[in-house]
Amino acid sequence: MIKIAPSVLSADFANMGQAVQALVGWGADYVHFDVMDGSFVPAITFGPAMCKAVRPYTKLPVDVHLMVEHPDTQVEAFAVAGADIITFHVEADCHAHRTLQHIHALGRKAGVVLCPATPVCMVENLLDSCDMILLMSVNPGAGGQSFIPGTLDKIRALREMAQARGIALDIEVDGGINPETAKPCIQVGANVLVAGNSVFTAPNPKDVIAQMRGTIV
Repeated sequence: MIKIAPSVLSADFANMGQAVQALVGWGADYVHFDVMDGSFVPAITFGPAMCKAVRPYTKLPVDVHLMVEHPDTQVEAFAVAGADIITFHVEADCHAHRTLQHIHALGRKAGVVLCPATPVCMVENLLDSCDMILLMSVNPGAGGQSFIPGTLDKIRALREMAQARGIALDIEVDGGINPETAKPCIQVGANVLVAGNSVFTAPNPKDVIAQMRGTIV
């Protein structure tokens, strides 16, 4: 089943609760929460306090993407704040396996993230510990960028790696996702799509989400 995870990075920060609340009516599956620390990436977005503040507005799973240095120091705070899924960059954590174990011990789903230039072989020894792997299809740090076509080869390679080992892995893609770029991602093995601007700026977000999922054309 294809799942759509609208990123609240593109929502109205002054009305975040209402933006999150709207996602159910639009047919979203997750709330995607992009966390940036001003160090791993230049921008600063929001932290556990915002996650805790929006949690009462939705029963959808909150999918937290940590674009931060030392993610191991942040996972517990986000778990307490209401995150259901926590992913972090392998480029930022030299003890990724330990951090995955920590997230699972907190009762949350866990995964790792790869920047566009990071090869999928970097997660080969982590697959058994991941519920999800997120492939960035833009360089992390800002919304509104264009999809990097080379991501399709990475999706295909990761799906083949998981299937060869009998692992039921969620492959999430984030960056430049819209109805046009969603289709090839799904065709090569992605099943969770993050979309920000293409959803929140659309005249009819419900139709855009359905188009990305492939239920309408």
